[in-house]
Amino acid sequence: GEKVLYIKSMTTMTTKDGSIRLTPRTLNERYHQLFGEDDFKSVEKVLKNLFNTVDVKNFGATFAEKNMNISITGAVQFGQGFNRYAESMPQEQQILSPFKDPRAVEKSETGEDAMSTTLGTKIVSDEAHYFYPFTINPKAYREFEALGVTDGYTEEDYKKFKETALTAATSFATNAKAGCENEMGLFVETEENAYLPNLSTYIAFVKTEKGQKDQIKIECGKILQGIQDRIQEVEIYYNPYTTELITDIENAVYYNIFTGEAL
Repeated sequence: GEKVLYIKSMTTMTTKDGSIRLTPRTLNERYHQLFGEDDFKSVEKVLKNLFNTVDVKNFGATFAEKNMNISITGAVQFGQGFNRYAESMPQEQQILSPFKDPRAVEKSETGEDAMSTTLGTKIVSDEAHYFYPFTINPKAYREFEALGVTDGYTEEDYKKFKETALTAATSFATNAKAGCENEMGLFVETEENAYLPNLSTYIAFVKTEKGQKDQIKIECGKILQGIQDRIQEVEIYYNPYTTELITDIENAVYYNIFTGEAL
């Protein structure tokens, strides 16, 4: 039910030879689809529309259309996630198609090799545990608030982000992503002008013996103690069914990542 601007959406187009093809929309076409207009004379109107999309409100945007060059640095900034499971191994699987490739027939001298169905390759991981750092600056839109084009990054925006961040991997059940689940989330809410390093570097995943719970170790308690007077709340969400959480963080509140219930 939310408006999302930067997502792939499809339309049809007629080529020069009269055939109709399926093609992704341009940014202009996607904007028109969402707002029913492509008039870029008023920068204020465009900004208001952009901030009314949930993805721009969180992550910002680069919008360059018809002399309308807008750059919005998002309140939410994601860092690069890394796999903390050292024994992770890639698995290569062949995919069999029920059809032959007609282009292969043309390239083959005899045509015999090309009579078999075409093969594709899918590479997956047998097991991996990625941890992504993120920061949220609710004052990032202060200048746009002054222009009257947004109410800023609100508590409601943050709640939507948190809910999505804790469920996105689990809910995205495509063929390649099936089996991927959210298993841990750490949220440190601070007062203004409190700065923290990348906390994901202080997180380790430990594989235990079969039949026992795996371990996630979070060892950043000393860092948080240094700004304890400016920390409002620390929440840790994790999967208690498969994971044992080991941490030196004091006064954290723990939740079941699937049910949201306090532990």
